[in-house]
Amino acid sequence: MTEKSFILKPNTHTLENGSVTWSSPSNIALVKYWGKKQHQIPENPSISFTLDNCKTITNLTYASKDSRSGFSFDVFLDGEQKDSFKSKIETFFKRIEQYVPFLKDYHFIIKTSNTFPHSSGIASSASGMSALALCLMSIEKELSEDISEEFFKQKASFLARLGSGSACRSVEGDLIVWGSHKAIVGSSDLFGVKYPYNVHQNFKNYQDTILLVDKGEKQVSSTVGHNLMHNHPFATRRFEQAHKNMSQLMNVFENGDLDAFVNIVESEALTLHAMMMTSLPYFILMKPNTLEIINKIWSYRNTNNSKVCFTLDAGANVHVLYPENEKDSVLEFIKNELVVYCQNGQYICDQIGFGAKQLIDE
Repeated sequence: MTEKSFILKPNTHTLENGSVTWSSPSNIALVKYWGKKQHQIPENPSISFTLDNCKTITNLTYASKDSRSGFSFDVFLDGEQKDSFKSKIETFFKRIEQYVPFLKDYHFIIKTSNTFPHSSGIASSASGMSALALCLMSIEKELSEDISEEFFKQKASFLARLGSGSACRSVEGDLIVWGSHKAIVGSSDLFGVKYPYNVHQNFKNYQDTILLVDKGEKQVSSTVGHNLMHNHPFATRRFEQAHKNMSQLMNVFENGDLDAFVNIVESEALTLHAMMMTSLPYFILMKPNTLEIINKIWSYRNTNNSKVCFTLDAGANVHVLYPENEKDSVLEFIKNELVVYCQNGQYICDQIGFGAKQLIDE
């Protein structure tokens, strides 16, 4: 597949108006994406668990208009108009216009809400952009003939990537690969794909409890952070490490080695933050309580022969990952020893999910 594969073919169908709703989840990367080329192309492959409970629900209403007036849309978050979101949506529309040429033919009303707290540090750009991309693909499906389910998902992921890189990993589940890797058939820089090989039972129904250490806005945007990798002294070695860790995870997923899984996932999380701390300008997104939680997890794991581990996004919050058979004991540990380090004692219990779903408009 190339970019040209996603250019919408001319059609004779027209739609006057309509409405479509999609629910799309966030995801948490195990091998991290940090550093990109032009057009949201990743410098290295990544793989993520799709989440289940943490998701964005987006309703897109559309009504035909004169295309000469350009892009036209209004955005609402939880029922409140959010003009501050418009610049990001317009940038997205400009990026995808050649693939979605009907964008200027409609006035859109975008109504979106998250099942997790706003500014909680969970990747709302991933769930939000993938939900919007899926809504647009539902319109394309109405306008076009013979769109296969596979093409629908691939193009939705392709479009979502142009809004937010990690959003391309939220269309499907439960393990999604984004970025070309020589040993993973079908892997692509253009869109996310389901991990195509057998996965050991140890990783079924994997749990993710997100500890909300800091609910404020990030000091440094992900876009700025990615761009700082262009001249980073350790960038080349980091990209090589990601490829190697992907190869090692393939063995782990086959044989169920949870100790190796823990080592790779935690190393990836710390490497991500090491890249931030060694860029110019440098920055630290972890907070003191982030480190307290990490040390508590290490201590608990050693004492209890547990397979619990942590990972981090580009922020202070901690994703606590653990197999389903440890659910009760790890939740007890979290309540007794980790909640004290969360802002206002807040945390979110989630688990592996299986991707986005179209909802029926009432």
